[in-house]
Amino acid sequence: MILVSTAPRPGARTVRLIAGILLFVLLAAVSAQAASFEKLTILTRSGPVPVQIELAVTPAERAKGLMYRTELAAGSGMLFDFGVEQPVYMWMKNTYISLDMVFIRADGRVASIATDTVPLSTATISSGVPVKAVLELPAGTAKALGIAVGDRVEHRLFGVR
Repeated sequence: MILVSTAPRPGARTVRLIAGILLFVLLAAVSAQAASFEKLTILTRSGPVPVQIELAVTPAERAKGLMYRTELAAGSGMLFDFGVEQPVYMWMKNTYISLDMVFIRADGRVASIATDTVPLSTATISSGVPVKAVLELPAGTAKALGIAVGDRVEHRLFGVR
């Protein structure tokens, strides 16, 4: 038996459209991944605290941050690099988990900390002073580990490897 298809063959325009859609999906999947995973250390009065971080450097990575995630493992976080010291304003829009935000000066010193942020809130969370970076950690981490204003963060971003 011979089967004959009666469906018309796709034209060049249709093939280009399908190829374009596939390319868009592939690029979206690649850009959805975090930039990189690295280690940083916070030097507290109680001793060093290692943290496995995702680094958010590009405007798109900083804009998305930890949005839409439902969990953040203990000992991990996201470090937002703003490049230069400046007043920084964060919010919790589309962020489903409560966080501690550690605001860090260019020299690696902790300038301020916002604890137990409210999930999904659009309220502004200010650094209070110019900072270069913000470290987001699971809520309660700063208190549990004794992270305080004046502690030093060691990471290549602050000139310490």
